[in-house]
Amino acid sequence: MAGQEAVKHLDLAPIRRARGTVKLPGSKSISNRILLLAALAKGETTVHDILDSDDTRVMLRALRKLGVTCTEEGKRKVRVHGVGGAFPVKQTELDLGNAGTAFRPLTAVLALCGGDYRLSGVPRMLERPIADLVDALRRMGASIDYLGEKGYPPLAIHPAAIRVGGKVSVRGDVSSQFLTGLLIALPLTGEKTVVSVDGELISKPYVEITLNTMGRFGVEVGRRDWTTFAVPAAKGYASPGEIHVEGDASSASYFLAAGVIGGGPVRVEGVGRASIQGDVRFTEVLERMGAKIAMSDNSIESSASRPGKLKAIDADFNHIPDAAMTAAVAALFADGTSTLRNIGSWRVKETDRIAAMATELRKLGAEVEEGQDSLRITPPSRLKAATIDTYDDHRMAMCFSLAALGGIEVRINDPGCVAKTFPEYFDALASISER
Repeated sequence: MAGQEAVKHLDLAPIRRARGTVKLPGSKSISNRILLLAALAKGETTVHDILDSDDTRVMLRALRKLGVTCTEEGKRKVRVHGVGGAFPVKQTELDLGNAGTAFRPLTAVLALCGGDYRLSGVPRMLERPIADLVDALRRMGASIDYLGEKGYPPLAIHPAAIRVGGKVSVRGDVSSQFLTGLLIALPLTGEKTVVSVDGELISKPYVEITLNTMGRFGVEVGRRDWTTFAVPAAKGYASPGEIHVEGDASSASYFLAAGVIGGGPVRVEGVGRASIQGDVRFTEVLERMGAKIAMSDNSIESSASRPGKLKAIDADFNHIPDAAMTAAVAALFADGTSTLRNIGSWRVKETDRIAAMATELRKLGAEVEEGQDSLRITPPSRLKAATIDTYDDHRMAMCFSLAALGGIEVRINDPGCVAKTFPEYFDALASISER
């Protein structure tokens, strides 16, 4: 959708059927991890199929300010000249927007770089908690000050003597990005370190992505259950030379759900059973709702296994919180009440997604019971046309676009917010929509 950034709203006409093929953009989670690891590594890394979005541009801009040469060759290829350890720039200010995949890991890495740094972002980022990570880093000797409200960005990081002492602990029940940040930063110390997780670790598949990408840069982290992680006494990271970013499994969820709701078949390319992303397990949710799924190493296809309504579900979504948003909208097409459990992490995302989702689902006619970490959704007999507010949250815009499959017109306010992870989303949706 050309010029999407300037558009205040987008009217989606009813979609009669969804079928076709979508080539997925690169994964945001993988892209930003690889960019950071490539920057810290020794040697040059060519990153193929990288996501071109707001969040990756935030990371690239930050790395350049920290002294890393990043050469873009088109929209999907970047050459990163690694610095082989701590960043050479020892004093700078970074505006990291609302990119949690940049803010949290960079906080941990910069705390170990021996410099003076200021980290800030958009107003919503300043409402997203970071105390658990800061507390863990301070126990290692890091010098970090809060420049605003205690427990939240913006942050000031100062030079400090880091004392790992073989053991570090961090809470895991608010955001898995805190653990990810520590794991990525610790090889800079050159010491063997055991990281213990206090409380239940949420979003485990995202930590799995971290371990996988670290391994591709030469650091193999040992894991015992999901409570203890052993970081070896590595001599830093080593470039693999070339590396490819797989398609975004969270983005795949919208099109796979469309294939089930809208008959299908819809095929997504760039992610499949060989994926390192946990969100490919969203296919299991769709199968429970009545989908027919076919999967190869690098593609997934969905269609409706039976005509009519989907099956209602009651499921724990702790492992796939982003794709769970798609399930909430798919519940509008179910044959009864669906319950999404263990989604408390939604509260501290780009917006309070539990409150936002409940509000917007009600506009479409659903009955919604909002719990502290759950949603209970009863679909209406017929959806109502509605104007959906997106709260500057890309996933709100993308998942609620699926409501147009219910034979109604849907207005999406601020459609340009999808630029955070998928600037071409509405073009891709249009390519599989029959009206």
